[in-house]
Amino acid sequence: MERMVAALIIGIILLVFLILKTKIHTFLALILASIFIGIVGGMPQNDVLTAITNGFGSTLGSIGIIIGFGVMMGQIFETSGAATRMAYTFIKLFGKDREEAALSVTGFLVSIPIFCDSGFVILSPLAKALSKQTKKSVISLGIALASGLVITHSLVPPTPGPVGAAGIFGANVGSVILWGIVVAIPMMIASLIYARYMGKQIYQLPGDGAQEWIRPENREELEKKPIEYSEEGLPGVFTSFAPIIVPIILILLNTVSTAMKVKGTLGSVLVFFGTPIVAVGIGLVIAILTLTKGLDRNFVISDMEKGIQSAGIIILVTGGGGALGQVLRDSGVGEYIAGYIANSPIPPIFLPFLIATLMRFIQGSGTVAMLTAASITAPIMVSLNVDPVFATLSACIGSLFFSHFNDSFFWVVNRSLGIIDAKEQIKIWSITSTIAWAVGFIMLLIINLIFG
Repeated sequence: MERMVAALIIGIILLVFLILKTKIHTFLALILASIFIGIVGGMPQNDVLTAITNGFGSTLGSIGIIIGFGVMMGQIFETSGAATRMAYTFIKLFGKDREEAALSVTGFLVSIPIFCDSGFVILSPLAKALSKQTKKSVISLGIALASGLVITHSLVPPTPGPVGAAGIFGANVGSVILWGIVVAIPMMIASLIYARYMGKQIYQLPGDGAQEWIRPENREELEKKPIEYSEEGLPGVFTSFAPIIVPIILILLNTVSTAMKVKGTLGSVLVFFGTPIVAVGIGLVIAILTLTKGLDRNFVISDMEKGIQSAGIIILVTGGGGALGQVLRDSGVGEYIAGYIANSPIPPIFLPFLIATLMRFIQGSGTVAMLTAASITAPIMVSLNVDPVFATLSACIGSLFFSHFNDSFFWVVNRSLGIIDAKEQIKIWSITSTIAWAVGFIMLLIINLIFG
């Protein structure tokens, strides 16, 4: 196993070098690093190839279709004016200069019932539309949205990770929800402050095309210009929001019915229509039927194909990150290092946090990180009388650490915001997730000291 650990360290260095210093594309670099770590680490060649294909396939099986549907929907939003209508609605609701807060709160609430990947795909057109209308950097808006989504996705049931961790630790799910929200709020505020800072460092606006981006130098002049509300020809508020709201409601009904163990035909129907692929697909159909009235059929199809073209690279790179994560999972290196930490003289409340942190960095999946940490440390927590709710949150917070190249959400966020430079990708999302991680653990220590 020491050989695998060495291969992992060298492989990560190789991956960073290929992405930063060579002409090799990120997707190819991820696959090459996966092969290197597996072969050099001692995995059988066939197992390495199987892990890569399984990781690529399983990752895209859960999110690839959703990305495709989402970008097609986003293209329709832009062409029909629905995105502009949504932008105006948010500006009026929250007021100017509060757009980041509006998106952060939106993400915070939306991600309680649905996956953060799905939520970002559905809501990212809002960030682009707001950026176009207000001339605020799409970076600050995108970070605010993504951080709101990922924080509650990682801490607040009924998302699978926190629910599974609570079950392993024997924690009360209701208490995990309440304390998770308490801890999540300062994490969101800290991420929001950083989002505003990064928006000043990287001033980027959406261009006219689906994946065109501009970086004007006259930022101050653009931001001082008053927003012109020209609502002529725009679709109505309900029509504009329906393709987003309907999928969210369907997914929420699925979550609630599953939690309440609704059986029979009703339960089956709610689960089926609330599956993210079906729900987002329904949202796309609603967008096509309601937002393209009066437009030529060939034009609409061609327009959606523009969105599909922009999704190609997002899908490939996301799958590549899944392939790398699967190789690391199948090799067992994460469990080996986690077990070593569990046997060290570290204060109990730190154990789930540290193991989840390490697992997250090694294999990318936050859900896998928190569930692995819970599985390893649950017997220790019980024997030492650690509050199971705080032990659960410890594992959940650790799973947020430094999202990077092997995390699918890292690629979804950065590619959706038009960021292709690796250094900027790390600043935009890896640092954001780490800030949330650090603030969350400080909060956990405080509440554990008082209430634990």
